[in-house]
Amino acid sequence: MSENPEKDTPSVPQPGPQPEPIRFFGTSWVNHDDHYALRRAGVAVGSLAAAAASCLVLRFAYDGLRMAEVGSVVNLLLVVMFSLCSALAFRKTWEGFSRRPADPVREEQLRSFKTIGFVGGLLAYFLRSLKEAPGEGLRRAEYEKAKTQYEKRRGARTGNPATRKRKRK
Repeated sequence: MSENPEKDTPSVPQPGPQPEPIRFFGTSWVNHDDHYALRRAGVAVGSLAAAAASCLVLRFAYDGLRMAEVGSVVNLLLVVMFSLCSALAFRKTWEGFSRRPADPVREEQLRSFKTIGFVGGLLAYFLRSLKEAPGEGLRRAEYEKAKTQYEKRRGARTGNPATRKRKRK
C-alpha cells in the first residue's frame, strides 16, 4: 500500500451523465485540466508530422511508378484518386467533429475512401486541434444537454411518494 491512501481508492462515479472520453484527451476536455493545452499542442504537431511523412511516402510511390514507366494515364489516375479521396476524407472527418453521422452504414461504406485519403483526415485533425480538442464541441454540447435534462428530472422529484399525505375529499 502506498503512502497516499487517496490514490489507492478507486474514483467513485458521480451521479448523472458522465462525459464521453476523446482520444488522446480522455475527459480532460471538460475542465481543460490535466495538461490539456500540452495535449492539444502534441496532437497538432503529431498529426501535421504524420501528414508530412505520409506525403513523403506517397511521393516515393509516385516516383516508383514514374521510374517503372507505367504511363502518364496511370500517373494521372493515381494523383486524381489520392486527391479526391483526401478531399472526401477531410470533409467527412471535419463533419464528424461537429455532428454524429446520420447514416452509420454509409459511413462504414466510405471507410475505404477515407483510408486511401488518410492525408486529408490527418490535416482535418491538425486544423481542428488548433481550435479545440477534435470532437470537443460536439461532445460538450451533448454533455451539457444531458446534464440539463438530468437536473430537470432531478428537480421534478419532490420526495418519497409513499410519505405524502392524501388529500381529503
